[in-house]
Amino acid sequence: MVNKASGPPDDHDDSTDRGPAIPAVHADGLTVVRGPRTVLRGLAFDVPRGQITGLLGPSGCGKSTLMRSIVGTQAKVTGTLDVLGRPAGHPTLRTRIGYVTQAPSVYDDLTVRQNLDYFAAILAPGRAAADRRHSDVTQTITDVDLTTHADSLAGNLSGGQRSRVSLAVALLGAPELLVLDEPTVGLDPVLRRDLWNLFHDIAARRGATLLISSHVMDEAERCHRLLLMREGEILADDTPEALRTRTHADTVEEAFLHLVDQAVEASRAKEPTR
Repeated sequence: MVNKASGPPDDHDDSTDRGPAIPAVHADGLTVVRGPRTVLRGLAFDVPRGQITGLLGPSGCGKSTLMRSIVGTQAKVTGTLDVLGRPAGHPTLRTRIGYVTQAPSVYDDLTVRQNLDYFAAILAPGRAAADRRHSDVTQTITDVDLTTHADSLAGNLSGGQRSRVSLAVALLGAPELLVLDEPTVGLDPVLRRDLWNLFHDIAARRGATLLISSHVMDEAERCHRLLLMREGEILADDTPEALRTRTHADTVEEAFLHLVDQAVEASRAKEPTR
């Protein structure tokens, strides 16, 4: 499913929120409690602008909850969470964030262009914006390399092409931050490679910040920076190269397993002896 941050835009001048010194996302003491379970445990991190940050960890570690918190759709969030210089969920973020969830995000009985026209009309309604919407849709179709499939029904596309349509919807309006929840899940290695090449192309040409979650550790090598998660906590916030160097590992996966072992040992050390 593709969403934009909820709530109507207001007339706040957010030009002061766009400086490179201000991180795309800043969290401090970020906690989410769901019933008796603490899903996120006092997270503190920054996501730098203009880069691809990978959010990696096993299923159930809290990645999707963190992403929902960032886009402002998660309930019962405490602590500090600023997005593009504003509190998460602020109305001015509505058009500045593109969000792709793991749920299906396109209508099978509409063509690629019709899907984008529909979502563009929601994002920028009214006749006065018609020309801008048309230009935005056409450019976005080009950006995700679907020009030859623009008039194809979404239901007839391959899995990789459908993923590109979902990404295209999130790109409408040229958002500064793209939050993509496991966008490559279920894709074969070739399609995953092609999609990651597209992510880097978007970051380079549009200057966008991408936060991409995955449980596939080899995708970590494709990111500029990594947030490694386990059981609602962040084990590491660093570049892939720095993580490998710090843990004397050959791969990020080995580095992650090393950090997990360290965390388990530290947890056991805190347990009272009997």
